[in-house]
Amino acid sequence: MKPVQPDAVLAAIVGNAAQPRSAITKKIWDHIKKNDLQDKKNKRNINADDKLKALFGGKASATMFELTKYVSQHVS
Repeated sequence: MKPVQPDAVLAAIVGNAAQPRSAITKKIWDHIKKNDLQDKKNKRNINADDKLKALFGGKASATMFELTKYVSQHVS
């Protein structure tokens, strides 16, 4: 896959190096699991910490299905 460059918001989670979207998504999930951010009752929902809230445009939570949309807004 073609590497993409994360912006400053996304780089706070995945690092500043250009990388494939699949690697970016994996690193976001690593962050979510490491910080126990999946909703306990509905694992499809992600409760945002400060870094993810910036990625999610200020929203306190998002679904796993919205994750790709948010990643797309923060890469070039």
